[in-house]
Amino acid sequence: MNPEYPFDEAATARVVVDDSGTLVSWNAGAERLLGWPAGDVVGRPARRLLADGDTDAPLPPDGLRWHGTLTLRHRDGREVSRWVVAHHRSPEDGRPGRWHVFSPLEGGGPPSADDPLATAALVQSPCAVAVYDERLRLRRINDAMAEVIGLPEERIQGLRLSEIGGRPESEQLEADMVRVLASGQSADIQTYMRTGGERTAHAWLARMAPVRDADGQVRGVCLAAHDFTGNYLARERLQLVNEASVRIGTTLDVTRTAQELADVFVPALADLVSVDLLDLQEHGGEPPPRLSAPIALRRAAHGSVNPGTPEAVLKPGQLEHYPAGSPQADSLVAGRTIVASVSAGDLDQWLSWHKARADQVREYGIHSTMSVPVQARGLTLGVAVLTRFRRPDPFTADDVLLAEEITTRAAVCIDNARRFSRERETALALQRSLLPRSLPRTAAVDAASRYLPAARAGVGGDWFDVIPLSGMRVAMVVGDVVGHGIQASATMGRLRTAVRTLADIDLAPDELLTHLDDLVVRLSVEAGGDGSTGEVGATCLYAVYDPVSRRCTLARAGHPPPVVVPPGGEPEAVELPAGPPLGLGGLPFECAELELREGSVLSFFTDGLIETRERDVDASHELLCEALGTYSDSLDETCDRVLHALLPPGGAPDDVALLLARTRGLPASQVATWHIPADPALVAPIRKQVVEQLDTWELQEAAFTAELVVSELVTNAIRYGAHPIRLRLIHDATTLICEVSDTSHTAPHLRRAKTWDEGGRGLLLVAQLTQRWGSRHTTEGKTIWAEIGLLDEE
Repeated sequence: MNPEYPFDEAATARVVVDDSGTLVSWNAGAERLLGWPAGDVVGRPARRLLADGDTDAPLPPDGLRWHGTLTLRHRDGREVSRWVVAHHRSPEDGRPGRWHVFSPLEGGGPPSADDPLATAALVQSPCAVAVYDERLRLRRINDAMAEVIGLPEERIQGLRLSEIGGRPESEQLEADMVRVLASGQSADIQTYMRTGGERTAHAWLARMAPVRDADGQVRGVCLAAHDFTGNYLARERLQLVNEASVRIGTTLDVTRTAQELADVFVPALADLVSVDLLDLQEHGGEPPPRLSAPIALRRAAHGSVNPGTPEAVLKPGQLEHYPAGSPQADSLVAGRTIVASVSAGDLDQWLSWHKARADQVREYGIHSTMSVPVQARGLTLGVAVLTRFRRPDPFTADDVLLAEEITTRAAVCIDNARRFSRERETALALQRSLLPRSLPRTAAVDAASRYLPAARAGVGGDWFDVIPLSGMRVAMVVGDVVGHGIQASATMGRLRTAVRTLADIDLAPDELLTHLDDLVVRLSVEAGGDGSTGEVGATCLYAVYDPVSRRCTLARAGHPPPVVVPPGGEPEAVELPAGPPLGLGGLPFECAELELREGSVLSFFTDGLIETRERDVDASHELLCEALGTYSDSLDETCDRVLHALLPPGGAPDDVALLLARTRGLPASQVATWHIPADPALVAPIRKQVVEQLDTWELQEAAFTAELVVSELVTNAIRYGAHPIRLRLIHDATTLICEVSDTSHTAPHLRRAKTWDEGGRGLLLVAQLTQRWGSRHTTEGKTIWAEIGLLDEE
């Protein structure tokens, strides 16, 4: 460099030209190049400096760079060819746009051997560089690479990369160098490894390029290593957070969610993770606002890099009280993350109290723990404890932030699952209290049932019932309230109660559904607000079976029809008018009647059994018929077989109610019928015939009561009823039923007779002597019935 000119001025020609083409700046380097002093050119058109003054300079477009060779005019008249580079800058601060033009006047040529800058690119470069020959033996490294390797250059010259590193990652890098040497193509390789004496691993970008001689032959490989651990770890943390958002909270199950949290942490952040949650039973079912040691925690989940998690002292589900000084209690009381080191003595007090944990710490070499409170919506739910023993590095501040971020997300999922579980348990308890705990034993049918809540949606409004009716008959009902949760269960309970009440007055199935439809309409109005109608809706199927006539009368309101399996026959769906769902109001329901052979199996179910996303309804019906058609004496086994055949292993998406009923028939020998003339004088002979019939049935112990009941009911029918009058006796092993029918629609009423009244005591006497009594309306009139318990008479 010529000492006459400073480097920043005379070594480079610098010229500034504005958008109008006028020179606005001219430095000493430009004067040195063309001989023009600044005063002679500044403020004049720049095109005059070109050899061809009429040609505009090829100025670059805005925002781009232009470079090339220009022929310029020297002050002494000669032409000067120079390579220039030009940049355009947009107008700013009220100044017009400008072109900055540069041309170097010094530099170039090979450096001399004693020039200290000649070797600085390799030796003193901050980038770690190593050169290997064609045998992949180390020839040169710079100071930065020697620091990375942890060994001086003179000690490792001639060694291969795999011999220097001694790790699997080193062998992989050497294999990549072989490919570069063979192909002559550069390659960028990313690896994560420990180097030299470092305890922690770093992320490296190894840029490999072939080294060629003057003839272009590949003579070796140059390897430049760039440490991008910060970016790598940031990307890994972001990826782990994204992964956690996908993997955590897939279900509304507290234990499953806690296990998902542990699985995300291992092995990405810790070697052992335990998730302990507060035992809410000690706090009335809700997390307390403040905690104090000792704290009862129940192990919800844990995970480890070792199969089976042998390092864990507790098993999932076990409860332990953590005293002050333990990482769990201290973290929960403080409400923040606590990082503890075994070597620093942070856990000495805790381990001295708990020998089993101290033994595990020594056996597995545990050196660091991090306790992160599981907090959501201002509530503390538990603590996640992260432990390291295989990874030698302790937890860092970035690890704490990452663990808190993931735990916070998981805490919201755990709290959602906890709230859902609590609501589900409440709804399930309500549902179970409203459903029949056991089905009544009747002379008409043998019955078995199943109820399964939805696997994810929760408890719904499905219900079933078997209701004994007068005359040995039985009513069977199955229904489904729209929706899930406590509201659906409460509505179901109201409808079930209404059905039982309406069944007690012996309404026909279509009439019962009409009354039930009115109730649902009223419930919808009550559920609405501001004059709007609510969304209460339901479906229902109601059937009445008479074992004497072996006939079954059915009606349905938008519900799937039942399937009947005759003895030794094939299952088939009952053809039954659909009827509108309950709650539409004003639409009629229709009955269907069918005769059933003794031993026929009726299958009633809700739509959750046959409607799934995996298959259509027709395919589900085929599976149902196949399961029902497989012979089994046990209805309970048949129920289980049906559920196993139609429901997925993980549970049904909707709740399911299933009711199976095998019909019985009452033989004619257990039924006696008399047609009564309209003559009160014939009541005595009728009583005598009744006694004789009871003798035939060997039911003499009920004769006295039966005489009184028959006398009263027949006398009332003759006095107040309309002909024809019929008396029927029915019995099974436990009950004797007396029925008197006439064509009058006037029902009797129980009343208390006054002292001087001559009548009014008959029905009161009947009520006192029998188990139950009542009346039912028929198409022809009415029937008064009374049940006498046979076992009670013994």
